[in-house]
Amino acid sequence: MIGRTLGHYRIVEEIGKGGMGVVYRARDERLDRDVAVKILPAGTLADAAARQRFRKEALALSKLNHPNIQTVHDFDTQDGLDFLVAEYIPGVTLNDRLGGQGLPEKEVLRLGQQLAEGLAAAHEQGIIHRDLKPSNLRVTPDGRLKILDFGVAKLLGPASATATTETRTQTIAGTPLYMSPEQRRGERVDARSDLYAAGLVLWEMATGKAPAVAGQGLAGKASPELGRIVEKCVEEEPENRYQSAKELAVDIRRLAAPTVVPVAQPSGPRRWATPWRFAAVTAVLAVLLVGLVVGTNVGGLRERLFGAGAPKIDSLAVLPLKNLMGDPEQEYFVEGMHEALTAELSKISALKVISRTSTMRYKDTDKAMPQIARELGVEGLIEGSVLREGDQVRITVQLIHGPSDRHLWAQSFDRELRGILALHSDVARTIAGEIQVKLTGPEQARLAQARPVNPEAHDAYLRGRYYWNKRTEEGVLKALEYFQQSIERDPGYGLAYAGLADTYIVLSEYASLRPRDGVARAKAAAVKALEIDGGLAEAHTSLAMVVFQQEWDWSRAEREFQQALALNPSYATAHHWYALLLAALGRTEEARREIRAAQSLDPLSLIINANVGYMLFLSREYDLALEQYRKTLELDPTFPVARWYSARAYVKMGRFEEAIQELQTAERPMRILEPWLAYAYAVAAQRDQARATLARVVGRSEKVYVCPVYVALAYAALGEKDTAFVWLEMAYNERDVHLLIDMLGPDFDILRDDPRFQNLLRRMNFPE
Repeated sequence: MIGRTLGHYRIVEEIGKGGMGVVYRARDERLDRDVAVKILPAGTLADAAARQRFRKEALALSKLNHPNIQTVHDFDTQDGLDFLVAEYIPGVTLNDRLGGQGLPEKEVLRLGQQLAEGLAAAHEQGIIHRDLKPSNLRVTPDGRLKILDFGVAKLLGPASATATTETRTQTIAGTPLYMSPEQRRGERVDARSDLYAAGLVLWEMATGKAPAVAGQGLAGKASPELGRIVEKCVEEEPENRYQSAKELAVDIRRLAAPTVVPVAQPSGPRRWATPWRFAAVTAVLAVLLVGLVVGTNVGGLRERLFGAGAPKIDSLAVLPLKNLMGDPEQEYFVEGMHEALTAELSKISALKVISRTSTMRYKDTDKAMPQIARELGVEGLIEGSVLREGDQVRITVQLIHGPSDRHLWAQSFDRELRGILALHSDVARTIAGEIQVKLTGPEQARLAQARPVNPEAHDAYLRGRYYWNKRTEEGVLKALEYFQQSIERDPGYGLAYAGLADTYIVLSEYASLRPRDGVARAKAAAVKALEIDGGLAEAHTSLAMVVFQQEWDWSRAEREFQQALALNPSYATAHHWYALLLAALGRTEEARREIRAAQSLDPLSLIINANVGYMLFLSREYDLALEQYRKTLELDPTFPVARWYSARAYVKMGRFEEAIQELQTAERPMRILEPWLAYAYAVAAQRDQARATLARVVGRSEKVYVCPVYVALAYAALGEKDTAFVWLEMAYNERDVHLLIDMLGPDFDILRDDPRFQNLLRRMNFPE
């Protein structure tokens, strides 16, 4: 078989063999990627009816998309060979990984939780594995567990006249050593049969031995708690086992979570390290002085100095915190503290809190406080510093009335790193009290519910956010590594999953991931974050964006955005992305209101400012849109989205040469600029240049993902509408994010009257 081509899959090497067929690594020549091709045993699908049934089941399996499940891509027949095409997963089987040796319990729990989560995702779709065993589990080089051959046991079971007989014949395809009692008896099986096998897999991971007798032999090789989990999995009667994989995942997660042991405080006075002692003492003296003057208000001194009553403050900006550690390598930690404090204050509905994206522009600035307050549109400014020594952290903050540059209050807060989440909440509550902002009951509860966190997990999370905020492909990929590390250190840390979701969203929109793959991973991470903590506005926002971009379920996406904003009214990203949804639905005025709200919360955000102009563009107010793009480029002349948007406005205004120049002079690359340049050449009647540019784009699409939406637009401008709709179908199948808003915008006026275009809108669930 080596070197043979099946369809567009070229066989490269054999990588596995079993009763369900031979597996090869193959090259997908169309999409330029490695895949796994399983050639089914001869005669498995004896007739057209069996083949049709298999195809239907394979289609159901292809909809399983989870980080711990191998994805099914295709099923086909050639030259009498029936074959299934799936995701190629590098690494080793769990069987090979064990090699007859047990794993440390920490590793058993890490892999076991991934196994349970993968099973839970499949069971929710009504799909049972039926042949779970170590050789059907693969561990990737980065330590991720993947479940292989999901549902294949059922696929290979012959069809029959009755459901009972069918179930019995299907069970034969399993492996007796790992079968549940009811499966061995040929009875109807459900998800609990997979949980029985999962218990045996956990047993084998802990002992390194095949399960000759279910559940025996764990003594001395695993903790009693793990032993109880295994015993519950392998109960003889299904009613006595775990009733769902989610239950199993919860128990494994609880056992894996680190136990928090209170650390005794030193009896004597605490001393900070010598290099920082002067800075710390200075901060404390400042706190005492300001606290005496304005914090306690003894004898009316505050009123005598500042006049009757403190200034009213209902809008705040947290300026970048100072690093008192003298170590540039700790900058990620300081920026993480800055982001966390901003996020906690943003949860208070009575406060308008400026996003970190805008306030970071004032790092190391020499601008006066009144000027900063005026530029950000706030009354209050928070200044502060961070000092970390070992497992202790101190944050000192002071409140300033921006317009008058009056210092109103200051205080220091100390915590162990395990309590750092509570530290942010304490600071936010104290600031709210000082400016006399009333907290609602739910807000008080949210600010009080800060769980202890594994310091290593939090440290990795802060590093992830530090690199994610750089918004370069290199930075976002590094963020991905750190968020995954954070989750490995603390599987119950919801913020890390929210960060992971945001990373996949950015990668699928602007970088290397195909949209369908990236957004599916984002959904899994967002759902996980919400399972851990349903009060995370970031996770609700990420899930809303996924539902909007991939599932086209407008009402559900809107509910998630509204929930995010109820939890965090000052979360600019939620307002921003909600505006995009409203624009896609044609609710123009509401979209403008939300994008303006996002702009007021993050006035220096490049993408938000650009999309303020884009809302004007959608309303065909091209002059006003172009003016807004120019303002955005004043903030950063290299921002490629503003260049691209400007070109779009120029095209609609008939200023084609200026459009082409904008696209050609963009200093930072974007994968969508070149197909758009082809479109600009086409509408400018420079057909040769348009075709040459298109040829380069189409040639590149055989190796990497290119945005099919704008390739379609270029073909439409050349008058090749049939080809345009071929590319639009590609975009539809890929769920390309650029397909959503642009379909209703001016760019696609060229195709709007075509019945195929209207049919596409209907299939995307757009309202009439």
